[in-house]
Amino acid sequence: MQTELSRFTAIIGIDWADKKHDICIQVTETGRREVLQIPHRAEKIDDWARSLYRRCGGPMAVALELSKGPIVAALQKYDFFVLYPINPSSLAWYRRTFTPSGAKDDPTDAEFALDLLLRHPDRFQALEPQSVEMRALMTLVEQRRRLMNDRVRLTNRLRNALKQYYPQALEWFDHIDTKLFCDFIKRWPSVPQARRARKATLEKFFRTHNMNRKALLERRLTAIKSAVPLTTDEGVVVPYRLLALTLVEQLEVMLVCLDRFDEEITKLAPQHPDFGLFNCLPGAGPSYAPRLLVAFGEQRERFGNAAELQKYSGIAPVTERSGQSTWIHWRWQCPTFLRQTFVEWAAQTINKSYWAGLYYYQQRAKGCSYQAAVRALAFKWIRILYRCWITRTPYDEAKYLKTLQERGSPLLKTAQTA
Repeated sequence: MQTELSRFTAIIGIDWADKKHDICIQVTETGRREVLQIPHRAEKIDDWARSLYRRCGGPMAVALELSKGPIVAALQKYDFFVLYPINPSSLAWYRRTFTPSGAKDDPTDAEFALDLLLRHPDRFQALEPQSVEMRALMTLVEQRRRLMNDRVRLTNRLRNALKQYYPQALEWFDHIDTKLFCDFIKRWPSVPQARRARKATLEKFFRTHNMNRKALLERRLTAIKSAVPLTTDEGVVVPYRLLALTLVEQLEVMLVCLDRFDEEITKLAPQHPDFGLFNCLPGAGPSYAPRLLVAFGEQRERFGNAAELQKYSGIAPVTERSGQSTWIHWRWQCPTFLRQTFVEWAAQTINKSYWAGLYYYQQRAKGCSYQAAVRALAFKWIRILYRCWITRTPYDEAKYLKTLQERGSPLLKTAQTA
């Protein structure tokens, strides 16, 4: 038995699923293994955990393929379980070592997870949950990002539906994911209906929605009154009008839900002592500041240096060498949401940070694509933020520019000669 695991009374491998969990247990004292299956029901998981504790005592190590989810939340209730997350890809490659045919069986996967932890305990770290507030904020910002994706899908479908019979509505408004647009389509869902509306009625509608720019209002009213229907074919207009109204109703609900998430995030994020480190960053704002706070977390011992975070987040590229061949590509296995956070925020800093803008355009001048240039910028930002995070020192743009100047940064020299 490995020294790192000798303190555990049992080593457990779990292959989880939505409806059931396959479990392989090796009792330390006897070295014997047993395989069983339990349904994914709270009372059944509780019965199994407590009966195992009565038989073996604690603590017990549990190897499983994820670091969060229903089964993780269920097992974290018990202080005698120490969870060891295993990357699903690592387990898959380990399985292929013994099953080249690609055969997969859940009970066997549970045993493979147990074996992997037994043979390489130094490769895996026990799961140490962050505070309740941090975990709540993490889930909130992740779910909000998913709702944003749903909103994009809804607006794309709505835009396509309107193009079939009512494309003018897309020209009259700059944004369609707003209450103004939704209310307009609900009230006037076709060109003839919009044209029949009295000018005073339209003016009152727009003013009620705080649209008081006179020149814009006049242009919009003129366009509405002069609009010509794309088609009068009821075989097209009727179904797509109904679809547009249906999508508008869904979009309205989505906008309300996003507002609720924003309110909860705005209330929770500032309570964390590290929030000020990220709220002051250029381009962070109410959306990216909480996401950056979650990206770094509160466990400063988690990353030994900035390079570890760059690799973990998927921002650092991967270099593969074989003989005289070298291949550099981006990381395929990483937390997607974490990578999105750094890349999306870095893009916001291009026009809000002097040096960031210089660096981005420098990369584009070298022939980098937009995405490659933004990832390179995110790579540099992580080094800066990591230092601020470790020292608990807010970022200061003027101080950083002064440091670059003192070091004779070629970035500033290029700007001076341009």
